[in-house]
Amino acid sequence: MLVVTPQQMQEIDARAIKKYKVPGLALMENAARALAEKALEMPAQNSPATVCIVCGPGNNGGDGLAAARLLKEQGCEVLVFLLGSLPQLKGDARTNAQKLKAAKIKVNEIKGGAGLTALKAGLKRSGLVLDAIFGTGFKGSADKLAGQVIEAINSSGRPVLSADIPSGVNGETGQVTGPAVKAQATVTMGIMKTGLLFYPGKELAGEITIADIGFPPKAIDEQKVNINTIDAENVRQFLPRRAPDAHKGSCGTVLVLAGSAGMTGAARLASLSALRSGAGLAYLGIPESLSDVMESKLTEVITKPLPETRTRTLSLHSLDRIKALTAKADSVLIGPGLSTHPETLELAQAVVKSLKVPAVLDADALTALSGAIQLLKTRAPLVLTPHYGEMARLTGRTIAEIKENPIQAAGEFAARFNQTVVLKGAPTVIASASGNIWINTIGNSGMATAGSGDVLAGLIAGLLAQGLSPEKASVLGVYLHGLAGDLARENKTEYCMLAGDILDELPAAYKKLMEVL
Repeated sequence: MLVVTPQQMQEIDARAIKKYKVPGLALMENAARALAEKALEMPAQNSPATVCIVCGPGNNGGDGLAAARLLKEQGCEVLVFLLGSLPQLKGDARTNAQKLKAAKIKVNEIKGGAGLTALKAGLKRSGLVLDAIFGTGFKGSADKLAGQVIEAINSSGRPVLSADIPSGVNGETGQVTGPAVKAQATVTMGIMKTGLLFYPGKELAGEITIADIGFPPKAIDEQKVNINTIDAENVRQFLPRRAPDAHKGSCGTVLVLAGSAGMTGAARLASLSALRSGAGLAYLGIPESLSDVMESKLTEVITKPLPETRTRTLSLHSLDRIKALTAKADSVLIGPGLSTHPETLELAQAVVKSLKVPAVLDADALTALSGAIQLLKTRAPLVLTPHYGEMARLTGRTIAEIKENPIQAAGEFAARFNQTVVLKGAPTVIASASGNIWINTIGNSGMATAGSGDVLAGLIAGLLAQGLSPEKASVLGVYLHGLAGDLARENKTEYCMLAGDILDELPAAYKKLMEVL
């Protein structure tokens, strides 16, 4: 599913009107019709036939004004409020206000305390609220009066339908810096907006419906939108093909460099996940004193004891043996549970510098690279899997800055180093070296558990070993990981889920994806 920023949506809208001669009034009428239809479907409280419509002075408000007329035609009583004054209205919004006047529908202006009092009285009479105050171009915080209007809507106890996006939510980032409407449902126009996919905007929007309001397909195609959600239909085609005469050597070999004293679980999860991805072989490079422990934990993974430091982490002395193992591998995973021992971090840097096959850099490998960022400019295709804290260390920015706009953070970093970034969060964002952005829409809070990232890293490494590009391996891996998490939730709940539960559900996730028509 295509996703656009508010700026891209504005350009598409302008192109539809100017180049393809679609009347702006027609687009507004179609948006209003979608809002009216959704409003009539929604359960209401108090007086079901009464809808309170709160409009702003822009085109979003124009959608609300037009919806008021259509709802009145359907037999609803409509109470229309305008934040501001009627003379402020311009263009199509002004035209729809005039149509309301012709239809003898009163527009109540909210310019101060008296208007706010009237709104509160109207909310009490209503069974449903239509929020059409601010559109997707909104940034910053609502002013005092607008904030009071939003708070009145939220405290009314009435179900709320938002036009395009809940008022007060940043349409690009989903962030909120002041009062914002909490809706039960949102009808967004034409194409999904980025701000509806990131928290808290996603939660505030409630159930999201995308309304086709008549944008010509060419007007959208010419925008060359590079953002998509990850959906079953578009990732199923990424599944690696398996030949009827396949053998373990032809299905890909993964080398996993992971684990240290106290962190053997990370090594287990990552290496087993690589095998669960469909890879034929997985080698686990582990500190030699931990080899016996790992052999008791792992049956199918081939353990490779390597020289270690005094604290039982991988030593620089293992570099030559790792290079020899890498020569046998189709992909490498470096980092889960590796430790931040200075010598081990130096080893991770040396391994990255010597890579000639695709690799996934996770966890402690990212810590190692944050001190030697130039090593990312390698010819070897890399997938970096940072969470927000690790991304902050890699970029020198704060976690708050990363969280404010994950798409920008991941996209800029991927472009800078010509590598693929999987920025883990809610939702996870994938930025490819080619400039494509993917946003994950599945998964749940139960996946916020130790080891979940190790499963994801192993899964992506295994898909790389089977010949997928870094972008496809990352997109498919993130989707399967989220789907497995959702399947695990059904039995374990979001409270009791462990990373091993996600690993155990990978076969079911693969099966479910393969059943998609």
